[in-house]
Amino acid sequence: MIDVEREDGVFIVTLNRPDKANALNAQMLTQLVDAMRAAQDAPAVILTGRGRVFSAGADLEAARAGLATSSLWEALSAAVAACSGLTVAALNGTLAGGAMGMALACDIRIAPPQATFFYPVMKLGFLPQPSDPLRMSRLIGPARTKLILMGGQKIGAEEALRFGLIDRIVAPEDIMDHARGLVADVIAAKPAHAQRIKQMCATSG
Repeated sequence: MIDVEREDGVFIVTLNRPDKANALNAQMLTQLVDAMRAAQDAPAVILTGRGRVFSAGADLEAARAGLATSSLWEALSAAVAACSGLTVAALNGTLAGGAMGMALACDIRIAPPQATFFYPVMKLGFLPQPSDPLRMSRLIGPARTKLILMGGQKIGAEEALRFGLIDRIVAPEDIMDHARGLVADVIAAKPAHAQRIKQMCATSG
């Protein structure tokens, strides 16, 4: 349910459960954590999904069985954030719930015009994963984070772009080509050079 490919040194990690809107179960989360840990020293990583939805979040039955509070979510976002190369969330569609954590941990997020973004923790009675509100607040500010997490608001791609939750809107058929273009300079550069720029961005301001 998770596909991992290497293409010119780039790790391409794909959620492949389109018949279930790429809803994540424990097996998929474990596979994602393993994939991202294996990609720690890769020059670039692209996260994407099959079908029209990037991920609906936790599989509902698995969430009811305790997955919603599993430490795997935090392990996944931490593994994404720890990657030394450029990480791109090439969102093929809607991003919901706990699946937002891995996208928030990426360096760049792109999405198609029809994508929506929501994190219905208030309605479902769960807390968000600990690092998600912090990362979201850094991107879009505390008030807009509360709008999504506490107000339960779904936002579309245009609003997500204005907020800073995503960085570009790209036609769905062009998502992967655009993502490959974003990492092209990185994979052509010396790894130490790219890593140093990423470190400088993390410590600036």
